Amino acid sequence: MKRIVFCDFDGTITVEETFVAVLKKFAPEVSAKVIPEMYAKRMTLREGVKQILQSIPSASYPEIIEFTQPQLIRHGFIEFLDFLETQKVPLIVISGGLRGMVEIVLDKLVHRVESIYAVDVDTSDTYLKVISQYEGDTELLAKVQVMDKYPADEKIAIGDSITDLNMGLQASVVFARAPLTKYLDEHQKPYISWNDFLDIRNYLAKSWSQTQQ
Repeated sequence: MKRIVFCDFDGTITVEETFVAVLKKFAPEVSAKVIPEMYAKRMTLREGVKQILQSIPSASYPEIIEFTQPQLIRHGFIEFLDFLETQKVPLIVISGGLRGMVEIVLDKLVHRVESIYAVDVDTSDTYLKVISQYEGDTELLAKVQVMDKYPADEKIAIGDSITDLNMGLQASVVFARAPLTKYLDEHQKPYISWNDFLDIRNYLAKSWSQTQQ
């Protein structure tokens, strides 16, 4: 494969940080303790997110999906999909959040995405049980493990938060929004700042046309 795009979902495809909002709403006490520890990197994302999710009653899951449904998709995303399709470049959505949340927001756009990797939950017991096929040392969903499944000459990553740091460090090109920009600066990894998906489309259109000349 020549090129492939890996895109975070929460706060990247969506305008708001939906997953963090869900954790705070449905597990406020545990979130208040755990979320600051994760951002300060004193607790891994794997430990923290699992701890919060598994404190939420399974009966709340339909409410979580309902809460997520109205979330807005960031401007230019459909045009970005159109562009990638014309270029025959696949888009992989990688989310450290819940698959059900990703699918309900993308709705009819799900079939236009090559693949979705996200965290699943088992609701058969009293509390949610986390199921992640790509659990890593520090991440509940190790985005680099997913990237490794797709050999390509150019791997493009799009993200906005600490959950996208490892993905960004492994990518050939990174499009970053704050606070991911801060973490990439700490690692001296170059990136391209962006506001909406039209910025990314325009940058790649120019970059790829130059390499074809």
